[in-house]
Amino acid sequence: MSITEIFEKVEAVIFDLDGVLVDTAVYHFQAWKRLAKELGFDFTETENERLKGVSRIDSLRLILNWAGRAVSSEEETRLATLKNSWYLELVSTMKVGDVLPGTEDLLLNLKKAGKKIALGSASKNAQLILEKVGIAHYFDAIIDGNGVRQSKPHPEVFLRGAEALRIPPDKCVVFEDAQAGIDAAKAAGMKVIAVDSYNVLNDYDARINNLIEVTL
Repeated sequence: MSITEIFEKVEAVIFDLDGVLVDTAVYHFQAWKRLAKELGFDFTETENERLKGVSRIDSLRLILNWAGRAVSSEEETRLATLKNSWYLELVSTMKVGDVLPGTEDLLLNLKKAGKKIALGSASKNAQLILEKVGIAHYFDAIIDGNGVRQSKPHPEVFLRGAEALRIPPDKCVVFEDAQAGIDAAKAAGMKVIAVDSYNVLNDYDARINNLIEVTL
């Protein structure tokens, strides 16, 4: 299915955040790697790829499992908070305009076309990041890790986005760069456009290398 055909059929667009609108994945990697080092574990980029779209606490549990470490729930909370503090130190350096190519033009054109726009992200810092880079005002709804209980590939975040927009799921399209996110969107009954420059994802309705390629 072409992107033009998809947009003819949908009324709302839901975006993932990291890797789609902004490039904060490198900050996550640096913060997780720093934490893993404290745990005596060498965290690699390959393992970091497996954390895409996964909540903070579930990401931590994966790392603890890889490191062969078992900790209490209190220690889990402490470690997750520590990682987030390091991540926020890096995010604090972001400024208006620090978005991926094509982001602002696409958001503006979606508004002109009368499409509803939502964010569906596992990040608990999504609102902060959108404001830092100057695009928060484009969104009619922001659903993030503070408002959902289930991580992708569970469809909760996208179903909540559709509900907030008051648009049926089958009238929504999701932009995603992670397989867990694609699986979540499909489970929600939505169309999916994969942002996949490496051509490694599957089960999407259309694929692009970046948002510059999208025309309405």
